[in-house]
Amino acid sequence: MSDSRKVIITCAVTGAAHTPSMSLYLPITPEQIAQQAIDAAAAGAAIIHFHARNPIDGRPTPDPEVYAQIIDQVRRESDVVINITTSGGPNTSVEDRIAAAVRLNPELASLNMGSLSPYGRGKMLAKFERWQHQWEKEQFMGASNRVYPNTEEMLTRTIQEVGAGGTRFECECYDVGHLYNVAYFADIGLLKPPFIIQTVFGFSGGIGLDADNMTHMHNVASRLFGPDHRWTVLAPGKHQFRLCTMGAAMGSNVRVGLEDNLYLDKGRLARSNAEQVTRMREILNLLSLEIATPDEAREILCLKARGNVSE
Repeated sequence: MSDSRKVIITCAVTGAAHTPSMSLYLPITPEQIAQQAIDAAAAGAAIIHFHARNPIDGRPTPDPEVYAQIIDQVRRESDVVINITTSGGPNTSVEDRIAAAVRLNPELASLNMGSLSPYGRGKMLAKFERWQHQWEKEQFMGASNRVYPNTEEMLTRTIQEVGAGGTRFECECYDVGHLYNVAYFADIGLLKPPFIIQTVFGFSGGIGLDADNMTHMHNVASRLFGPDHRWTVLAPGKHQFRLCTMGAAMGSNVRVGLEDNLYLDKGRLARSNAEQVTRMREILNLLSLEIATPDEAREILCLKARGNVSE
């Protein structure tokens, strides 16, 4: 790509891994999530990636009614591209995982391209003496025996049912084999180009944070999909801005947000998702890279028009 290309900033506003005890700035209620999404869009994010939470205790929820409260407000107040997760906990059924995306028919839905088993998350128990809710502690206590399944059958059903309304998929690849899974679904005709590839570095159970790994993932994706793919980089915690900057310099789009990283600087919590988007935008500006608007992101990713979505 030339230096005149537009970089798409995605903001993942809340996620499912971070818990309320970790940061008072983590949005929990539908109103908080929607407002942080709107503010992040105003700061420069073209895409917002959504998870929902139980507004009472902050635990992740697949409830489409909660998602609808969030998405309806965002659609009223912003033209940002909507991206709804189709992931879920180890015991979450496919029906529950896809319910919100099927109902709300967004332009994008994320799709985890392989199963994962996280390592080392139990260490979080030693970092906090007090937890606001019992479920938070239990989430980390059971992490060492947990698998997040994304089988061929599960992915096939997700692609068929969520994609029926014209929603396209952001393929989340946590390791090299996941890129080949994208190629498999392309070969059998379920995924169509351009393929939206999000390479994820540094999450437990997936590929590590080395610069060589980024080059390797990029090279494999380029070999498999050539010009028929759009690339985004995601990295957790303190590695977020460093890896995203490296990726942007190599031609990628970028993702930031409190789902992946609770901090703005070492020891300083981000007070909002908009703060992280602003920081990423400033870095991209220093690299002389232009930022894509939501409508430009729709064109780059070949998404359906904003008006062609469910209300």
